[in-house]
Amino acid sequence: MSESTDSGLVGRMIAVSQLRGDFVLSSGRRSSVYFDKFRFLSDPILLDEIASAVQALLPDGVTHLAAPEGAATLLLAAVGIRSGLPMAVVRKRAKGYGTREQVEGYAPEGARIGLLEDVSTTGHQVAKAAKALEARGAEVACIVLVLDRGGAETLRNEGYETRAVAVLRPDA
Repeated sequence: MSESTDSGLVGRMIAVSQLRGDFVLSSGRRSSVYFDKFRFLSDPILLDEIASAVQALLPDGVTHLAAPEGAATLLLAAVGIRSGLPMAVVRKRAKGYGTREQVEGYAPEGARIGLLEDVSTTGHQVAKAAKALEARGAEVACIVLVLDRGGAETLRNEGYETRAVAVLRPDA
């Protein structure tokens, strides 16, 4: 069920976030299990423990953190506060006003980035974020997923080092 070094943490994440029923995932696939990431990302004590686990999975030499826009920004902030590393948020597309940038925050050319994601089923959204960072001249040193529901395989196939706090089968 899981590849975490802290089975107690994974058990608590699953206990608060796992819902059973008939769900359509962001990928369009149906599943009898859904993990409501907001249930573990909005609990301050659990989020702090998750941030610690994510930070422990980051490789040496990471200079910056990033996350796709959305719920993963809660995780990004928690890990950023713990680590002291500068952060960036990667939008799905460049905004049409203000800076007109797709990458907001700190992701300069040459940065070695730890890219963070909460739950990944297909890996497509985080892969797009990685490519946007690379287009700016940053290096994605590692992608860390809180719950890998299958997305890590896609990311590894695209050449990204990928680690996860927990690995769960899509219908587990």
